[in-house]
Amino acid sequence: MKNNIKNLIKKEEVRQKKVINLIASENFVSKNVLNALGSVLTNKYAEGYPGKRYYGGNKIIDQVENLCKELALKLFKLDPDKWHINVQPYSGSPANIAVYLAFVPFGCLPAGRQGKIMGMDLAMGGHLTHGHKVSASGKFWHQVPYGVNKKTEQIDYKEVLKIAKKEKPHLIVAGFTAYSRKIDFKKFREIADKVGAYLMVDMAHIAGLVATGVHLSPFSYADVVTTTTHKTLRGPRGAIIFCKKELAQQIDKAVFPGLQGGPHMNNIAAIGVCLEEAMKPEKKYIKQVVKNAKFFAEELKKRGWKIISNGTDTHLFLVDTWARGIGGKEAGERLEKAGIIVNKNMIPFDTRTPSDPSGIRIGTPAITTQGFKEKDIIKLAGKIDKILKK
Repeated sequence: MKNNIKNLIKKEEVRQKKVINLIASENFVSKNVLNALGSVLTNKYAEGYPGKRYYGGNKIIDQVENLCKELALKLFKLDPDKWHINVQPYSGSPANIAVYLAFVPFGCLPAGRQGKIMGMDLAMGGHLTHGHKVSASGKFWHQVPYGVNKKTEQIDYKEVLKIAKKEKPHLIVAGFTAYSRKIDFKKFREIADKVGAYLMVDMAHIAGLVATGVHLSPFSYADVVTTTTHKTLRGPRGAIIFCKKELAQQIDKAVFPGLQGGPHMNNIAAIGVCLEEAMKPEKKYIKQVVKNAKFFAEELKKRGWKIISNGTDTHLFLVDTWARGIGGKEAGERLEKAGIIVNKNMIPFDTRTPSDPSGIRIGTPAITTQGFKEKDIIKLAGKIDKILKK
């Protein structure tokens, strides 16, 4: 039968059910989230904000967006008099860019004060949108990178302060895509205050952990918090920006009209559904996610695999496969042939290339949604060990 979109969706549905998904950025959404994504809300154009739209017929749409914002405040236990929410960013990358547009100047500035974003180096665990040169965040602004201690493979906050004092960035990003340890937001706040920088926390990976109290909340320390909604929150592929109330106008103008046009209202509704679901007893799920990750790392360590930073506090960890003579690309390909999906990943101080790095990243949100527990992890670790040692 000739492929069409309907058939390809069916094939992807079958594939997802057959494989073991260890990609830290992925999860499985509920039927209610899928229903919202496929709803009639996709028919409505809603450029602008509630009560200030540029199109008619948005009375119900305004209620959807306002309710989604209320649910975000409620889930993270935030005071609506102190915090403002924007749920319109299409995904995490535009959300981060919008924050920089709001607070990091670009163009002609005095020497030494060109718009600087201080973010973790991509190879150390940061994200492309934290100032990497191939991203718009590194083309419009100058990245001041920080990394990890070579011995511990964890953040050295004294070194971060030293770099910040020297470079005087406009904004510091705390939050990562491939760093497995808890983040000390208080120390980042102290560093930001000492150099007069905004503190932005990108909690895309740990939002579910923060919502359930499994990870320290950034809201007592950050000026702005961004998150995606499709990782540990088990929602659609969208994003949320939280900011202090006094910064609301700058953020909203940066998102629209600064960066985007009409919001994807079906996606905003689906975000609202996932936020509602996250208010149900989710702590048991998140605790198991972290427990599975810690147990998984230990099981691979027992089998002789080097785990970056010697373990994890969160839902993910990195494995140095090159330490045993196999590159991350080959490791990923071998595992995929066996129905185990990971992603190749650079490790701190990597001597190899991003297209074939020295490691792989493993995450447990998706398999925990599928019901994996410690006994399943033992078998899975053994299988991965056997495949990669061939």
